[in-house]
Formats: sequence, structure tokens, C-alpha cells
Amino acid sequence: GGGGGGKEKEGPSKNEEKKAAKAAKKAAAKAAHKSGAPPAAAPAAAQTPAASKALPPPPPATKIHRSVTAISDVPPSAGGGTGSATLHYHPTAAPVVTAVALSLAPPAAGAVTLAPSQNEGLARLVLPTGAQLMGDHSIARYLAATTLAATNEFQRAQIEQWMDLALLYVADEAPFLTLLEGALASTTYLGGTDSFSLADAAVAGAFQTYSVVPDAATMPNIARWYAMCSKEPVLAAAANLLASAGKGGKGAAAGPGGDDGASCPDLEGAVEGEVVTRFPPEPSGYLHIGHAKAVLLNEYYARRYKGKLLLRFDDTNPDKEKGEFEDNIRADLAALGVKPDIQSHSSDHFEKCQQLARKMIKDNLAFMDDSDKATIKQEREDRVNSKHHDQPVETAMDLFEKMLKGEADEWCLRAKIDMTSDNGTLRDPVLYRANSTPHHKTGTKYKAYPTYDFVCPIVDSIEGVTHALRTTEYNDRDAQYAWLQEAMGLRKVIVHAFSRLNFVYTLLSKRKLQWFVDKGIVPGWDDPRFPTVQGIVRRGVSFSALRKFIYMQGASRNVVLQEWDKFWAINKDEYDPVSPRFMGIAQKNAAKLTVTNIDNNGCAASAKVVDVHPGNPEMGKRPLRLGPSVLLEAEDAATCEVGDKIILLMWGVHEITKKNADGSLESTYLPDASVKKLKKKFNWVLDDGHLVHTDFKEYGDLITKPKLDPDDNFEDFLKPIDETFAKMPAFCEPGTRSLKYGDVIQLVRRGFFRVDKPYGGSEASPLELVLIPDGKKTAMSTLSTALAHK
Repeated sequence: GGGGGGKEKEGPSKNEEKKAAKAAKKAAAKAAHKSGAPPAAAPAAAQTPAASKALPPPPPATKIHRSVTAISDVPPSAGGGTGSATLHYHPTAAPVVTAVALSLAPPAAGAVTLAPSQNEGLARLVLPTGAQLMGDHSIARYLAATTLAATNEFQRAQIEQWMDLALLYVADEAPFLTLLEGALASTTYLGGTDSFSLADAAVAGAFQTYSVVPDAATMPNIARWYAMCSKEPVLAAAANLLASAGKGGKGAAAGPGGDDGASCPDLEGAVEGEVVTRFPPEPSGYLHIGHAKAVLLNEYYARRYKGKLLLRFDDTNPDKEKGEFEDNIRADLAALGVKPDIQSHSSDHFEKCQQLARKMIKDNLAFMDDSDKATIKQEREDRVNSKHHDQPVETAMDLFEKMLKGEADEWCLRAKIDMTSDNGTLRDPVLYRANSTPHHKTGTKYKAYPTYDFVCPIVDSIEGVTHALRTTEYNDRDAQYAWLQEAMGLRKVIVHAFSRLNFVYTLLSKRKLQWFVDKGIVPGWDDPRFPTVQGIVRRGVSFSALRKFIYMQGASRNVVLQEWDKFWAINKDEYDPVSPRFMGIAQKNAAKLTVTNIDNNGCAASAKVVDVHPGNPEMGKRPLRLGPSVLLEAEDAATCEVGDKIILLMWGVHEITKKNADGSLESTYLPDASVKKLKKKFNWVLDDGHLVHTDFKEYGDLITKPKLDPDDNFEDFLKPIDETFAKMPAFCEPGTRSLKYGDVIQLVRRGFFRVDKPYGGSEASPLELVLIPDGKKTAMSTLSTALAHK
């Protein structure tokens, strides 16, 4: 269904095999492209007055260059009117390289209208003819075909090579940096040119995306080149061009709470006020981030069309289901801000399912089978009918009734569809199975249960669902869904497919997640290393950020393996404007600093008033304790020498007057000193007996491989447990004593943290803070962390 978790298919599908072969062929072609020749260049615009009015049409023999791994499903539109092209893009993913191309080519810039919109995904250029190009680099190549600063075809190829490499590698990967350092040893700019080109824009843009700052000591050529790039006037011109387009208007498809739904196409046949969508989780585990996408998209369409959202628990397998899972699912939906209009259970309709099963038997569309699972599987693979396929209707009906009473446990009911079909789901699927396990809701009333494949088209139809949103892994089952509704004479339901949400280094299988719990590798389903809703909440996920991220992905059918860093960057943007600022330091080897000209009139501490958030005065003020005895990070103190002027953040300038053999320091507070040109800015805490004992907790991935192949055993790719979780004892300032569970704060120079456990008042019951990833490949400061930063 639409749960995103997936149910096991009963047999192989030749159609799936063909799709897999086609996908492999595509992947091979893409790999060849990434390592091979550049695309044919688009023709240069004629240097005539008319050239500033319109762009040339794409040459018919030239294929669109695919430098991206996924495209938006938004259909092409006419765009910016006659003689004009329109550049569509999402405001948070501006096409910087294209903007550079436009800045390098004024005639092209005059013929392109910029149209940022929250409803967009990947950048796309729509020509007056309706033809379109997708992807920042692809559009840039087309627009700037004559302005790549190339003097010959080889230089052009070199420039396009670096544009490809900027997409192929992550910017901080060692092989890429080694290649780049060597290339820049003999040239000022990339591509063998003496002037800034799209190659430089693409690679410098990748550095900015991944927050890479080249080290001049180890990468002198890259550091020199990057410094020059940052001063390029064309980059400022490109930024101004994008800024002039504004923040972009809101599209017609607004999501719940005012969030915009990007890449969410219209539903087929949708009528405002009549749309009913459904979210059908199985109560056999906790919701994970894949389920979150499913329910948020179902909710989005229900609200968009002023319709209804149905929550239906698919409780057709008593072996796996529990009431506690239902309770947790409801709690997770409430946390997500999802309020279903109607709630139901598949078990509410078991009597109707029995009636329709009898109808299928009477219509000679179903039969009873006592073959074992292995035999059924083999016969389906061989496309051979069961020995019971042609049994008399009376026999089938008698056996079905016995099964319902618990008197024919070895039998199951199967549909008669087409054992010769290339679609494996149509090869006489199982519709009903015997099961004597007590049901968590109906007890021992039933002795046999309908399968999900049977119950779903029935209940969708009779509960009034108009559009069933299902992940693309169910594509083969759509034909089965339609056949069953037709066979039973039910109202048709429109199926709308969307891609499953997949992340690197992430397992979404309930069975595999249960294994980690059963083995004691994690303490429970809410562990922050888990992709469950409760797990990602403890890790620090903002639900508003999750909504934005999912709406940006939209209801596209394109299957993309997502990087967590993109999500965490959006998440950080949600917390940054509203999170209170505090200070904390690592306990290990914390260095003492004595401020010799502070006596507080004999008191241990005084106080000053500081902003709760320096960038958001509306959050108010708070007291900050000051005094002569201060603790610094050990690694900060080690950099200090006598005579150094340092800034203690939120306090002011201090001059180091003494450095002792044990690493402790003495300083003089300089209240009137200027902070200009001072580079050493340190976080600190006052050591006056009111420190808050704290544990910084960091979590990592559980597996070592970004994406497991179908034949992989996940147990072969487990990370050592000490690489997935670590704690760092710390001291925080007294202002953190009142923090509550779930509060999010920023510890300056260390990052954002979520309160996992409030302070219990002593070292034995410390404040527990979970470090929230920020999406950067390198840490936000040079301060050490408990785990290798991701």
C-alpha cells in the first residue's frame, strides 16, 4: 500500500526482471557518460540585434545532456512567452552555474526570464517551443556555448570535463582534491584557460555546497585558485541576478500549514471536495521516515483538494500485529501534525471480505489449494497451474467454509487470473490463509484472514477512497488491484504511484530493524540511529523541516537514493533562527583561566545580561554569570601564549598574562578593547560551583555500505558499535538547568543539540544532549567531537 514499508511479494515477476535489466543498462550508460566524452555543444547565438531577443532552438540532432540523476515530473510549459525562455528553479536550490553562464553572456541573459518557485524541484529551462533542458550544468552548457572562454575544442572539452567531475565526486573526496591540486599546478584557472569559466564556477560551487575550505599548507594550488574565484566579479553578478528574481511566488499547490508542495502533480480525475486518500500502516512495528513521506503526501493531497484523509490499520496478520504498535503509530502521526479525518481497521470489513471471496468462488474465479509454499512458489516460477486449479466450485466452497471454521488449516484460497502472465503478481495470487493466532482486536473470532492484496482493493473501494497513493515498488501489483476490483464488481479506485524515500546507509526493513533490537545492538525502536519517526525525533529532526524536504521531493516517480546531508541542512535552517544560544565545554583536560582583575566585591560571580539569541532580539534576554575562575576547552587554551588577546564569547576581550606549566592561564579583562582583527574566539564556562554536568551524545550510521544490493546480507556490513555511538562528558553553563526534554539549543562553536534528558541536579544524573547533524562534511568548528564528524 502507501505505507512505504513494503510487503513481501509472493513470487518473481518476469516484468521485474526486464525492468532490472533495463535499469542496469541505464546505469552502465550513465557511468559511461560520467567518465566519457562531453555532449555536442549547442550552436552559438548569431551576433545580431535579434540575438538579444530570443535564444536559438536546440539543434534537432543533439540529445539533451543528462548530468543529473533525477528530474522533476513537472510537465513542460510554454514559459516566458513568445521569443523568451523561462528558467524555473526552487529558491533554496538556485542554479548558480547557470547564473554565471548568463552573467558571462549578456545576450542570453536578456532572453531568459528567471522564475523561482516553491513548486519547483530541479532547475529546468523551458524554451518558447515548449522544449526543455533539466539540470543546472546542462542548462549552463547550452546557454554559454559560445562563452566558455575556450580557444579550441580541446579546451572546451576540458572545461566540460571539470563540470562533469564536479557532479561525479563529492567535493571533499581525496581523489578529486588530488586531481584538482595537480591540474592547478600549471594553470591559473581550470580547463587550461587564463580566465574564469563555467568549469571554475561548477567546482567552486561544489566547494561551497559541501563547505570545503582548502588548506593552504596541503593544497596550495587549490587554496590560491579558490581565493581568486571568490573575488571574481562574475560571481557577484550571478548572485545579484538570482537575487533580482526575488524569493519566488507561491504555487497553487500549497501544503498543510502553508508549506508548498513541490513536484506534486495533479491527481488524475480529482474533484475538489470529493478526494479521499488513505494511509494504511500495518500495526507490526514503528513508523519510519518512508512511512512519513507516504502519510504526508496523502495528507497533502487531501488538504489540497479539500477532501478527507483516512487512517486505516491493515491488521490482516495476527502473527505480527500488536495493539501497542497501533498506539505508537497514532502518537507518531500526532507528532507529525497529521490529523486523519476518519480512522478504521481492515478487520472492520472481514465479513465483507468473506462474502466477496464466496462470490469469486461461485463465479469460478478462485479455488482452494493445499500445496505447500515451496510448491506454489515453484509452480508460479514455472507458470504451471496448480493441480487444484480446475476443482469443482462446490468443492472449493466447502473447503473455504471449513477453513473459516479452523477445520482446514493446510488450505488457502487463490485467485484464477493468468499463470502465463509476464507479471508475476497475476499468477494466481493467494487471497485467504488459515491462521489460528488470536487477533489483537478481534480475538479468536476468525480462524482465517484475507491477504493484503485481497483486502486492499476491497476496503479502498467500500470506504470511499478515490485515489490510492502507492510507492513504485507496487507498480506490478496495480494490474492485480484493478483485476480484483473488476472481478468483484467494486467501484474503481485510481492508483497514483510515487517513489519510495530511500537514504544512504539506512535500513527501512522492519525485519532488519527488529534484528538490531533483538540482538541488543540498540535499546529500542526509538534509538536515534534508527530511521523510525521516534528515532529521528531523538536525533533532532524538525517536523517542519521534514515536511519541507518531503514536499520538495514531491510525488515524483523517480527513484533517488537521498543523501542525509541535504535533509540535515534544511533541518538546521529551521532551528537556526529560534534556538537559544548557550555555552559548554568538554570536561576532559578542561583548562583553568584566572581573570586577575575581577573580584566581584568578594563574591564568586556577578552577571551581565545577554541576548538569548544574538540574531533574534524578540527572544529576549538572559543573565550570564561572570567571575574570576573560568574553564576553557583544552585545545583552545593550548593555542594561547602570553600577550595574546582573546575574545571570551558573550563577555569580551582578555589579554593572556601568564601560562603555567600545567596548562592553566591567567588573564586581564579589557572592557574597552576593540574586538576587531582578533581571531581567537573561545567558548567558556564559569567555574563557580554551579556548572551543569552534561553528556554530549553523538550517533552514527549502523551500516558501512551506502546502499545494500538485493543479495547482500546486511549483517556483513555492520559498523563496530563504538563507531555508531559515543558520549563526551562536558560542562555547560547554569542557564541550561531549566531545559526540558525535546528543547533544541545551540552551544556556540559546537553545534545544535536536542535535550534527550533534562538535568537531574548532579553528576550522577547529567543533562543529556544529542548532537544534531548539520549536513556539513566537516565539523562546524575545529573542536573535537566524540565521533568522526559526518
